[in-house]
Amino acid sequence: MKGNPITEDVQVIGLGQACVDCLGRLTAYPEEDGKVELNELHIQCGGPASTALVTLSRLGIPTSFLGSISDDAWGIEIVEGLKEEGVEHSFLKITPGYTSQFAFIAITQGGGNRTIFWHRGSVPHLKASDVDLDPFPRAEILHMDGLMIEACQEAARQARERGLRVVLDAGTMREGSMELASMVDVLIASERFAEPLLGEGAPPKKVLEYLSRLGPKEVVITRGTKGSIGLSGEGLFVQDAFKVEARDTTGAGDVYHGAYIYGLLMGWDMRACMRFASATAALKCREIGARKGIPHLNEVEQFLGRT
Repeated sequence: MKGNPITEDVQVIGLGQACVDCLGRLTAYPEEDGKVELNELHIQCGGPASTALVTLSRLGIPTSFLGSISDDAWGIEIVEGLKEEGVEHSFLKITPGYTSQFAFIAITQGGGNRTIFWHRGSVPHLKASDVDLDPFPRAEILHMDGLMIEACQEAARQARERGLRVVLDAGTMREGSMELASMVDVLIASERFAEPLLGEGAPPKKVLEYLSRLGPKEVVITRGTKGSIGLSGEGLFVQDAFKVEARDTTGAGDVYHGAYIYGLLMGWDMRACMRFASATAALKCREIGARKGIPHLNEVEQFLGRT
């Protein structure tokens, strides 16, 4: 595994979930036991860590994805999706005879809000023994979505030994999440992540201060249409969401993470990383699905040049 020429140039390693999304667009969400016609139907790949890597790939950064899927139809689709986007995946674990992750997403018109129904799949999670970062000698950043705690903790440990910066997408509080958060350099959390700790509606500044005490040097809370707020040694930063004609917000947070990592690789400060990430995520929302609308670098630069 060591010295693999395929992975020598990888700058960002992503560890986490990949899935297939079936997205239906409807005029209004039905009541229980109701019925509604879908105006559009789309099938795309998604998943937090893998979508962040696709974002980086479109921005010109070499990436590699570590995850666990099966050899079912959804697994085959996931592999094809990574190939199409240029995401290296030679260490993606494929275990035959199980089901891969799948989601159905109902998108309502007029803002692109979505309701997600998902199946985590029966394929076993990655174990600590499955994780080896040796094949990535030039990697600078490890990005994790925290959905496979044991593997994430081992990856974070190896990354720190190798001097990589560790970024965590903290979506929902799970067993082991607090320990994992203490092992990372950059924590990008959803608003709901800290609710079990501080209660619903806790002031964002209080949440940031609490999470920063766990150890991360930078903490960001993503707030959807309310933008994002971050705290680091440089201070407190607030970034408004950019206004676009949104069709679907699926994957916007995942795109934000990928774009923020791009800023880290460029050596930008927190304010610049947040601005770039917010713009990239906003542009994604113009199209349906987690990946179709992800912009390339020149598109983001042109958009920011007009704002």
